[in-house]
Amino acid sequence: MTNQLNLSSQAVKRSQGLHFEPDGMSPEPHDPLERSPEAQLDRRGTNLSWLAGWFHYLVRAQPHHTDYAGVVWHGSYLTWMEEARVEYLRSVGVDFTDLVAMGCDLPVVDLSVKYHRPVLMGMQVVVKTRMAAKTGVRMNFDYQIEALDGQTLYITAQVTLVGIDRIQGKILRRLPPAIETALLKLSEAI
Repeated sequence: MTNQLNLSSQAVKRSQGLHFEPDGMSPEPHDPLERSPEAQLDRRGTNLSWLAGWFHYLVRAQPHHTDYAGVVWHGSYLTWMEEARVEYLRSVGVDFTDLVAMGCDLPVVDLSVKYHRPVLMGMQVVVKTRMAAKTGVRMNFDYQIEALDGQTLYITAQVTLVGIDRIQGKILRRLPPAIETALLKLSEAI
């Protein structure tokens, strides 16, 4: 029953254009990132590119992401970057559901986005993210949104998050130990 549920969730994720496989299942053989020189796959086909610095997250520009001209609305890029960051953190054991249950949150405190070219409706792109630096409870992430072949750069961005106590609304002095341990995996890859 559990495997059946996992397979169903994978089918949904594939239909939404996601590449990350949280339960370790192999990506479809026709997945364009499987042929990408940056994509490093383990023996089960799990994307290990984050070990080299970048985590890949596939997105297809749907009609609801765009304006009437079929150009992706600027806020959609921010949503894609957050989705990529959430999956990136989940890949090292930081699940936002668990984070919230611990009374912790990671709000954005600084954001810088450079729009190089527009993504158009129907295009599939890769949102790449990596943790650039971590100082105390402050985490900096870099982003690139690119064509699948890596030849066209659409967006570059930097985001800074800070750990806060959700109940008191104050900045934490330190992150919960389980989260700190998981983030250590990312900082070692920097």
